[in-house]
Formats: sequence, C-alpha cells, structure tokens
Amino acid sequence: MDGGTIGAITGTIIGIGGGIIGTYCSIVNTSTVAARRFMIRMSIYCWLVIIIFLVLLSQISSPHRYWLWVPYGIGLPLFIRYVNTHLAQLEKKPDNT
Repeated sequence: MDGGTIGAITGTIIGIGGGIIGTYCSIVNTSTVAARRFMIRMSIYCWLVIIIFLVLLSQISSPHRYWLWVPYGIGLPLFIRYVNTHLAQLEKKPDNT
C-alpha cells in the first residue's frame, strides 16, 4: 500500500468517525423531545445529502464535478443556519409530550 491509499483510508475513517460523534452529540444535547425528533430528522437528511454529494463527486468527470461544490457550498451554510434557528425555537417552547 502506498501513502495515498493509506491517507485515503485514514481520512475516510476519521471523517466518518467525526460525523458520527458530531451527530450523536447534536442529538444528545437537545433538551426537549420535539427538538430531539427534529435533530434526528435533520441528521438523517444531512447524512443522505452528503453521501449523495460524495457519490456524485466520485462519478462525474473532472471538469464538471467542480460545479457540484457551488450548490454544496451555498446549501450547507444555509441548512446549518435553518437547523440552528429552528432548533433554538424548539428549545424555547415547553415540552408537551
């Protein structure tokens, strides 16, 4: 195995591990049931979008694949802002369940 292969495997393991830990912490640190349900839904949605993005990135030819970064780079910060705003609203509401 050369250095590139080892780096790709190590980077993948660290990236997925960080995503799992971040997802777990985001779900556990919610204070209401409604916020937890929302966070679980948004986590699943985010994981699916990132997986689709990575599959497309690996399947589209080189000159065109760089254009995938435009919607990803715009959409990810907007998604994060939406989730944080909505989560803050859910955390303020009393839990009725």
